[in-house]
Amino acid sequence: MTASSSQQRKPLIATVIVLAVWLVALADWMWSQKLDRFSGLETGRLALLTAIPAAVVSATWAVAVYRRDRKDIVRIAAVASAAYAPVWHAVLLLCDVMNLDGLRVELAWWGTFALYAIGLGWVVWGLDQAAQQIERKRREELGPVTAEQLIHMMATGEAAQVKRRSTSNPLDPDAWFYGKRANKLNQSLTAFTTYSMLFLALFMLATQLGGCEEIYEMPAGGGQAQMAVPQTVKVEKVIKKKFVVNPFSAISFKVPPIDEIKLQLQEATAHQYAVGYGAGAGAGFAGGTKAGKVRFIRLEYQGGDWDQEFSTNAGCDYLMLLEYGLRTKQKINETVESRPVAQLKNFPAEKSPPFVYMTGQKNIQMSSSELKILKEYMLDKHGMIFADNGGSAHWHNQFFAMMKQILPNVQPVQIPLDDVIHRTPYQIPFLPYVAPHGGKEAYGWRVDGRLVAYYHPGDIGDAWSDDHAGVPREVWEACYQLGTNVIFYAHIEYAKWLESRQKK
Repeated sequence: MTASSSQQRKPLIATVIVLAVWLVALADWMWSQKLDRFSGLETGRLALLTAIPAAVVSATWAVAVYRRDRKDIVRIAAVASAAYAPVWHAVLLLCDVMNLDGLRVELAWWGTFALYAIGLGWVVWGLDQAAQQIERKRREELGPVTAEQLIHMMATGEAAQVKRRSTSNPLDPDAWFYGKRANKLNQSLTAFTTYSMLFLALFMLATQLGGCEEIYEMPAGGGQAQMAVPQTVKVEKVIKKKFVVNPFSAISFKVPPIDEIKLQLQEATAHQYAVGYGAGAGAGFAGGTKAGKVRFIRLEYQGGDWDQEFSTNAGCDYLMLLEYGLRTKQKINETVESRPVAQLKNFPAEKSPPFVYMTGQKNIQMSSSELKILKEYMLDKHGMIFADNGGSAHWHNQFFAMMKQILPNVQPVQIPLDDVIHRTPYQIPFLPYVAPHGGKEAYGWRVDGRLVAYYHPGDIGDAWSDDHAGVPREVWEACYQLGTNVIFYAHIEYAKWLESRQKK
């Protein structure tokens, strides 16, 4: 091997290594995410760190081949097609890091369609090349034939026998199963249908049966379910001398002011407890991980306005998540998120969100499969729905009807103020609301003593916004406290469930 050939192979070897590492990280990102947990990075960060070099290397090869072999269209197309996947993947992950959720969703759908079109193009090209090769081979078998011989062979059927020799080859447009008429068209339709079905099957495998699997990890730690801001009042008696003076006495002196008992009140606002569950260090949960964070996920559904006042880095959800982090000292995610009901299926049983938030004021339309997914989420994955009536009695009826379909044997009950969800970590003095769209009482659905759904009747989300919907301070402060309680309740119940499963 010469020195020049060795130098030429080095870029190729480096490319193969970079792409191999990216493929391993991609497979882990799609199916297990074990490498993310092992490295301590946030979900998807390891895939991004490998996708960017793979995209750069692939794009570099595509540009180099184009500059060198501009007339070789097939070679240019092949390299560009190979470069598409890592570049597309890197762009999607960058959009996710930059919180460009709308752009990420659009690129995901259109990028999938482009991937399908690229594959279909290569299938058509491959069929055409195979048909031409078969035809050339068939002509070679016939050998040189004069015009008179060809007429004679066609008249006697000999040409047809030669032509039909490869009847079982699907790459041959003259195969018997393509028929005698329009066989080339039939071959193209068969190839299109087969490719489309295989692509759809692979897409479903990647997105539903574990592909793009998501995980939710709580922050590691422990603590006690105490008040986040415990208030203690110290009463100190300050007693001064008290003079009893006879007003008729002949002795004259200046009488000092009469001081009565003085109460000194002192409020302690320092955090005295690590808010969480378990024996770990720091505010968090025993079933959490070092990279885990409390996340706020809003549920997407059809028929209404699920995205009412929704924003990933602003709005009521975001401000509530910030308040939760400040009040509990637990690690929280940088942004809030939304997920369609179907995507709850992508979370494994012990790595699912402890709660999802749901709001609106119009219709709630759920398919039978979506209702089944919600039931599995609440019962099998130990999740909870935090529902907030965003503005109408109609939504109240819609949500109750939805829960009736999901849990027909579980009746909703009013949740009193002395319930644990209203006492931990804050003692809620009254049920706060902006407007009583669905009454003035909170409702819950319990399964084995645990709340699997908590319904707030009066637009608690508006009180979390910047202007707090104009309600008094004591109301919006109580709304923040109640939101903290519901989120904390869902996480602590989930942590207890994880602990019980680990013991088993």
